[in-house]
Amino acid sequence: MSSPSLHDRRLAAVAPGVTSVIGSYVAHASGATLTDVDGREWIDFGSGIAVTNVGNSAPRVVEAVRAQVEKFTHTCFMVAPYSLYIDVCEQLNALTPGSFEKRSMLVNSGAEAVENAVKIARHATGRQAVVVFDHAYHGRTNLTMALTAKNMPYKQGFGPFAGEVHRVPMSYPLRDGGRSGPAAAAAAIDLIETRIGARNVAALLIEPIQGEGGFVVPAPGFLPALRAWATAAGAVLVADEIQTGFCRTGDWFASTFEGVEPDLVTTAKGIAGGLPLAGVTGRSSIMDAVHAGGLGGTYGGNPIACAAALASIETMRELSLTDAAKSIEATMLPRLTSLADRDPRIAEVRGRGAMLAVELVSPGTLTPDPATTAALSAACHAAGLLTLTCGTYGNVLRLLPPLVISEPELDRGLTILDEAFTTVR
Repeated sequence: MSSPSLHDRRLAAVAPGVTSVIGSYVAHASGATLTDVDGREWIDFGSGIAVTNVGNSAPRVVEAVRAQVEKFTHTCFMVAPYSLYIDVCEQLNALTPGSFEKRSMLVNSGAEAVENAVKIARHATGRQAVVVFDHAYHGRTNLTMALTAKNMPYKQGFGPFAGEVHRVPMSYPLRDGGRSGPAAAAAAIDLIETRIGARNVAALLIEPIQGEGGFVVPAPGFLPALRAWATAAGAVLVADEIQTGFCRTGDWFASTFEGVEPDLVTTAKGIAGGLPLAGVTGRSSIMDAVHAGGLGGTYGGNPIACAAALASIETMRELSLTDAAKSIEATMLPRLTSLADRDPRIAEVRGRGAMLAVELVSPGTLTPDPATTAALSAACHAAGLLTLTCGTYGNVLRLLPPLVISEPELDRGLTILDEAFTTVR
């Protein structure tokens, strides 16, 4: 079966609202490469959107899934519990930032984790308002669409959205004049206090490094200032670590880089080596506030996904993937910076670990250039490198290689990227 024939079948069977980055259809994948049904291979700089941190079909994950399928596939933890769910929660409690006592719950997706974090924060505080930030992305469900900043393609035509969601400015050094982190936080806090009222805020929800919004890294001091304000205001600080988590940024979680300890952390994507699993982890005093039966879901913490998560975490430890992410940054960042020095269309290279991006603009301005960004990504795809775009303006090329990528694969991918900048004018 060829990719063109599969595409014809897709047009007849799949809703057109579901789109894909490339037109080829994958037959198998291993580590940091994808191979389509026509035998063509790609170096993967997308990781299924930061999911296959341990690589595609990681050996320990495959082994764990196979063994669990032979035991049982589902009972629903809320009906007949099993140890795997507890094992994963124990790992999350130990790995997420904060030395305080924690509890966790498991669900299926990042959006579901965010929804539950908001539910828990509202229940624990008795308040309703949720504060989110410009350029944020938190999911595609009704509540998480309200939390997400960008209209197209995520929100257009899908309203009305959930209420009591309030948006304030993000620290975006490239586009806010290089304002310091504390100054940017003070501006956001002033809006919270004057427009919403501190006593009404249940949760302050933020990505430590924004994902779909453009890999925006807030200025130093921004996150600690928000942490201090939330503590004083009695609000729950929720870190959405769905894209940044599980070694992606050179530590287990991105919040730790400035010593920030969120009250709640949402996780998904890289947790289970490609299987659907997500979680909410946080202070026991907050997590314990919800009444029995108030949290759950039929598939949440499915045993196969839990087995995959435990194998993924074991792989991360065994292969020291936090160090691997730092090594990837050490290789990629100089190459990207050199490229930026030669190409005036690159306004900024940013990110951390194996979560890096370049923002493209019209030379000499900060005017976003989404057309060139799309053309560059397409040129990479044609040459055998899978890349993704993101950003509020669609002008950010994001790079998310699996943390197990080899040096030759990484070098080849960067060479393809460099050549794309030469050919696309």
